Amino acid sequence: MTNHEAGPAEMLPGLRASVADGKARAAATRARKAAEFEPAAVDPVARVLVDVPLAHLDRTFDYAVPVAHAEAAVPGARVKVRFAGQDVDGYVVERAATSDHPGRLQPLRRVVSPEPVLSPVVADLTAAVAARYAGARADVLRLAVPPRHAKVEAEAWEVPPAHPVPASADRWRHVTHGEAFLRHLTDGSAPRAVWSAAPGDDWPGMVAAAVAAARAGDRGAIVCVPDQRDVERVSAALEGLLGPDQHAVLTADLGPSARYRAFLSVSRGARKVVVGTRSAAFAPVRDLGLVVIWDDGDDLHAEPRAPYPHVCEVLGIRAEAEGTAMLLGGFARSTEAALLLRSGWARELVPSRAVVRERVRTEVAPAEDRAVGSRLPRPAFEAIRSGLAVGPVLVQTPRAGYAPALACERCRTPARCGRCAGPLVLRGPTVPPTCRWCGTADERWACRECGHRGLRAPVRGEARTAEELGRTFPGTTVRSSSGDRVLARVGERPDLVVATVGAEPVAETGYAAVVLLDTWLTLARDDMRVQEEALRRWLGAAGLVRPGGHVVAVGDPAHPALQALVRWDPAGFAERELVERGEAHLPPTARIATITGDPGALDDAVTLLDLPEPAEVLGPVPVAEDEQRVVVRVPLTQGGALSRALGELQRVRSARKLDAVRIQVDPPTI
Repeated sequence: MTNHEAGPAEMLPGLRASVADGKARAAATRARKAAEFEPAAVDPVARVLVDVPLAHLDRTFDYAVPVAHAEAAVPGARVKVRFAGQDVDGYVVERAATSDHPGRLQPLRRVVSPEPVLSPVVADLTAAVAARYAGARADVLRLAVPPRHAKVEAEAWEVPPAHPVPASADRWRHVTHGEAFLRHLTDGSAPRAVWSAAPGDDWPGMVAAAVAAARAGDRGAIVCVPDQRDVERVSAALEGLLGPDQHAVLTADLGPSARYRAFLSVSRGARKVVVGTRSAAFAPVRDLGLVVIWDDGDDLHAEPRAPYPHVCEVLGIRAEAEGTAMLLGGFARSTEAALLLRSGWARELVPSRAVVRERVRTEVAPAEDRAVGSRLPRPAFEAIRSGLAVGPVLVQTPRAGYAPALACERCRTPARCGRCAGPLVLRGPTVPPTCRWCGTADERWACRECGHRGLRAPVRGEARTAEELGRTFPGTTVRSSSGDRVLARVGERPDLVVATVGAEPVAETGYAAVVLLDTWLTLARDDMRVQEEALRRWLGAAGLVRPGGHVVAVGDPAHPALQALVRWDPAGFAERELVERGEAHLPPTARIATITGDPGALDDAVTLLDLPEPAEVLGPVPVAEDEQRVVVRVPLTQGGALSRALGELQRVRSARKLDAVRIQVDPPTI
């Protein structure tokens, strides 16, 4: 018979052989898999921090390390593990020989990447920050370690050649004890200082000099600044002093791949200097010797995501844990920095009074003393006119837009929308008033109180200010900087620059004059830190003046914050604020926390909270529709106990699956 005609009897031996081969292959596969999941011979246990933001699960869990993953599952590696019936991400925190778990350990599912992205130092830091802010460690890890980018990990890696680091204290000669501070950095010591910059200081260059001093001692550095523009300035100064490819930039604006590439360059030890915004505080810099924060009072340093850590506190925790130097710099001084000085934790670095008097002349002009045909007081008008003769002039205004508030021209009643009663605004000189809430244009508006149709602008925005100044100083180029149209730099031309707070561009050789408008509006905010924040904003703009420049603030000459500006005395002002805060038991002389949620959840939280003595619970008060808030206050010495109590509250609520509340320790505003 042919093969096609073969019967069952002839086919049976071939079928038996095929089945036997299949069984052999299956047995070999089972044996291979069993061998793969045999526990590793050395340190067969991995302690894994799973990415589960539940407070009662905020700890490490032990997993068996299979032989197949024994080499890749290094401390700091990303892994997948089985947790609560599903695969979740995690980090290997450490390897161990034994486990306290009495039962059989689940094996690691797989090693996502053998790259050790979580260093032991940063792992300890995330635990300390989570405890300080009564949050989950998994939330802090998301701030500390950027998402993985596999292609970047696979790229060929080259360590940039090292350059000799020039250590020079020339930029710090005018600062009392400045040269000694840099000398200690070079010697490997850990000095901690609060630095008040002088008007006209090239602060990015001075920060770069401090970093160079740390590098001369073969140590790394981290520099945290508020925004991208400051990052670019410090980065340029570092490159000019240390050379190319000697530092890494860590900001969210880089994009996923560029940010991860920069992170790996630090994690692998190729670069030991980092400059960036909030997340840079967690950078895994090796041999860290210096941490720097510029303008610690800026609210951009406060993380808007849970558990809401502040960069200054993170760097302070890190400086204590790693024994590093710390430098808090700024034109202004926060009350937190003043408290560090009072406690002796840090020393003061200030310019001499002679340097300040030589650098700037400051005065306050009452708003009523206006020049003819101008909105400006006479001193401000003269400062702008004389400044434009020799260089650019900066005018700071607290509001963006054209006319962000309108009122009746006759009776001064605020102008409201006829449809939703929202506030009316004027967005330009040729458009009708529109509602800020619903966007409805009201071309036929009439005052509900007196029937008058005329409108006035009690508050002028940056666009309206620029328009008025253009008419006051004809022939002068007027440039605006605010919102999404922020200028980075201006040249030496005698231009008039109108900018909102925080959007002031840097002049190449400094501004010939700086005018601060509507200071009353800056002081009108309802906030505990209003005066401190106002002085910080004014000094930030005034610090851009060139040596010998002129600063004029329009406002009440008797106001304490404006008097501190005239004297250029941020240190004395911060100390007085600290005394007043202490008398009122307010931060930073006290530790506070806010608990926010719906009334039922908030009542449960307060009932479960085991507070230390003496503690005060203030509230509840409504903060939004169906939402209330309580404030918990304790003396500063009981701050750690309050954080522990709030952390325990989070764990109890998480375990019982109670309605969520939002807990924030040391909120920047109340």
